[in-house]
Amino acid sequence: MPRKLLRNDQWERIKDLLPGRSGDPGTTAKDNRLFIEAVLWIGRTGSPWRDLHPELGNWHNTYTRFSRWGKNSVWQRVIEAVSDDRDLEMLFIDSTAVRAHQHAAVDALGNPLRLLLSGGQVADVTQAQDLIEGLATQAVVGDKGYDADALVQCIEQSGAQAVIPPRNNRIVQRTYDHPIYKDRNLVERFFNRIEQFRRIATRYDKLARNDLSTLNLVCAYSWTN
Repeated sequence: MPRKLLRNDQWERIKDLLPGRSGDPGTTAKDNRLFIEAVLWIGRTGSPWRDLHPELGNWHNTYTRFSRWGKNSVWQRVIEAVSDDRDLEMLFIDSTAVRAHQHAAVDALGNPLRLLLSGGQVADVTQAQDLIEGLATQAVVGDKGYDADALVQCIEQSGAQAVIPPRNNRIVQRTYDHPIYKDRNLVERFFNRIEQFRRIATRYDKLARNDLSTLNLVCAYSWTN
């Protein structure tokens, strides 16, 4: 049997958020925990679905349910439910590139708040306002890739401080809070954590929806870890 990733306390956090609970329409899903283990195993190893370890279930049934839950926004609801204890004193934004860019916002403790996928050719700054929209914070921290007048103005109009170093080619160099900026490694460490799951570090899924579903599950796993 493959090594299990999900502890009992983690399972208790998410079990009532999943379809198939007693009273739900259809058959009660008694194997939800095994199913989550199977999806985490696929995510961790980067294996093709056809190579799912047989003790974790039938690969085709597992993939079909994984895809169906993605279409029904189950994975999105799980990450939203477990990420309710947020520290929004500061908000860190960044991106990492696989075959498509993964953009993320994390809170002051390095916990994921919001994830977006975009084409690899898309500039980081074009995704920034969607990452921070509706998240009340004291400071938004990003690297030089986010140095754009429109974004800085948007952040400041919301009442937050823009902690974004200016590009070298700016005629007038903006000031920014250097001590706060040093904490930007929190978002980099977050990407390092989730990229231990090979299916995230290297995009294997053809469908963006499935790629985002894996990201949401792994981030929920990170929140409960």
